[in-house]
Amino acid sequence: MNERTSMMGRMFMLLGLILLLPVAILIQILRINVIEGDGLRELWTSQAIDFISIPAQRGNIYDANGSLLATNSVTFKVAVDPLAPGTTAEQLSNVTAVLSSHTGQSVSHYRNRIQSSPRSRYIVLERSVSVHAYEDLKELGVRGVILEEEYRRNYNFGSLSAQVLGFVNHNIDGMSGLEARYNTVLKGNDGLQQVRKDRQNRIFSYVGAPRKLPRQGYSLHTTIDAFIQAITEEELEAGIKRHRAKYGTAIVLDPKTGAIKAMANYPTYDPNNPATIDSENRRNFAVADIIEPGSTFKLVTAIAAVEQGVIDFDEIFETPENGRKMIHGQMMRDHDPLGNLDFTGVFAKSSNIATSEIAMRMEPNAFYQYARNMGFGTPTNIDLPNELGGRLQRPFEWSRVTLPWMSIGYEVQVTPIQIAQAYAAFANGGMMMRPYVVDRITDELGNIVEKTKPNPVRQIAKKETIERLLPVFEEVVSDSGTAGWASVDGLRIAGKTGTAQKFIDGRYQTSYRASFAGFFPVDNPRYVMLVILDEPRSSIYGGFTAGSIFKEMAIRIVGLDNDIQRSLLPDAAAIASGDIRIAPFVEGLKKEDARLILHQNNIPVTTTGRGNFVLEQAPAAGENLNGNTPLKLKLGEVMPDSIPDGFARIPNLRGMNMRQATNLLLKKGLYIETIGSGTIYTQFPRDGDLMRQGRIVTVRGRAQSMQQATIAATK
Repeated sequence: MNERTSMMGRMFMLLGLILLLPVAILIQILRINVIEGDGLRELWTSQAIDFISIPAQRGNIYDANGSLLATNSVTFKVAVDPLAPGTTAEQLSNVTAVLSSHTGQSVSHYRNRIQSSPRSRYIVLERSVSVHAYEDLKELGVRGVILEEEYRRNYNFGSLSAQVLGFVNHNIDGMSGLEARYNTVLKGNDGLQQVRKDRQNRIFSYVGAPRKLPRQGYSLHTTIDAFIQAITEEELEAGIKRHRAKYGTAIVLDPKTGAIKAMANYPTYDPNNPATIDSENRRNFAVADIIEPGSTFKLVTAIAAVEQGVIDFDEIFETPENGRKMIHGQMMRDHDPLGNLDFTGVFAKSSNIATSEIAMRMEPNAFYQYARNMGFGTPTNIDLPNELGGRLQRPFEWSRVTLPWMSIGYEVQVTPIQIAQAYAAFANGGMMMRPYVVDRITDELGNIVEKTKPNPVRQIAKKETIERLLPVFEEVVSDSGTAGWASVDGLRIAGKTGTAQKFIDGRYQTSYRASFAGFFPVDNPRYVMLVILDEPRSSIYGGFTAGSIFKEMAIRIVGLDNDIQRSLLPDAAAIASGDIRIAPFVEGLKKEDARLILHQNNIPVTTTGRGNFVLEQAPAAGENLNGNTPLKLKLGEVMPDSIPDGFARIPNLRGMNMRQATNLLLKKGLYIETIGSGTIYTQFPRDGDLMRQGRIVTVRGRAQSMQQATIAATK
């Protein structure tokens, strides 16, 4: 009985345990679904739902004419995971075959890459493939294929304006230039997309998922003119190589607004591949280089002297016969013995001795204030990063020699943009404008978000003072001045040369910086230009080195400016109407080509001598032809002069049609820019000049009247 009772007890205990399990499960179900259900469901939702960012597109950068300087492009990276579930060898073979058809690489090349890493789950096959390759690979539907979109920044003109534009890093964040200065504006704000995650942490989008759209980056429309920028860079590079300088910088700006038209440095770099070049080449010398300016700083002395009334324009300044003078125990030197000079001659011939004498007639505080008012010692606040303010010592820091030496551009440190700003103020009647690069900012729809208005800083001098000094600085750019190499026939230019000895390791070395700052046309200045060369070896003088670069830049920039061209050609209207006939330049042409040009211009011709080339002509090219006066040509076989390698003599294109002129210039290695159509009646540069091959000749055309066309057809 006891045994039976014991057995039954064990059976009831076992049955109770069996019944307890479903009861426990039921209780757990009730707890999960009823008691703690809401909290657990919320926890699951928070773990299964995530947000991924929707990247915003970086804004574009344009030049003043709307040309796209910097924009974005998409590249596609292709990788494979051979160990992904369901991925077969046949599928991988299809992937390599598709890739091979788009890239030209062999199938075995990709197969070997996969087989060389048998345990890797991420094998990059191509870092950049076309959109078509991307789409074809996507259509394969192979789970083990990993396709990644990557955005990169493209600078469409390579190194053009590289230091101004700057570059971006691998995260598309600006690192220098406008890219850094306006990084927040260009970058925009990323959006958000809600997604779900499964147990393997894979992300899936779903219908109706909330999302926040990105705010695309704004675009910058700059004041940089790509044509002028290209001219500036080409001439700066050619000049640095010609004069064997270490490096150089050049600035072109509009004095009336402060808008930067061009800002160039050489050596330069390609912002598409910034890491391949020395970091020093990425620095914008125009705003981040501190130098002693030398004689270009004499503008401060001239303005201060006239305003303070310490000079008379007719006064004669006597300089020593040996060109040297001891001032407070230090030797002041002129570049040559200059003799007696009037006030204009002091600056035209750049006498250090006479300039320092003028400065020492003024109080230090007064001179300091004029230098300060002209922008030296403070940043210009141009909208570019890394600008330095230079250093202008206060009078209580001066020694006895500071005033005379500062008056000629020593014991003061400035940036190139400060020099350009000061000369722009001089050209603008004394009103200084803040220089700027970004004209406006627009959103993705083209709406203007922000517009830069020209910002007057201060009046640096009375307008009467500026007007009195203009002829003085125009005399600098003359045969008797130090900047004769900067002069352009028919174009009024004013400016100042500079040659500054470099201060290195606590002492002045036998190495120099050469510079020239100027503007044109003098009667209505449109362009202020500054050129600085570091340690030119052909000559230390700014007039010969920087001045010659200035000249080449000016000639080509004038060729782009219709208003200046018209001012240089006062008879353009009469020429266009046909009332005036001008003898074309035909020397050096074949006699058949010369006869054709003269026939098209209704100019009779007589010839002497025998040969296939025109050796001489009378009247000379450019002179007016009266009535039916014939043009006399002397023929021969020997050319009268030789043309240096790499140059071409510009022919007279007046009277030709655009096609004839284009063909003729192309044969000579020159390019053409046409304004208008029909028959050419003006050109720039003028015929007969030598021009480096690869440069542009600008021509202006007009359509023939019906009467002229009829007369020409009947001849």
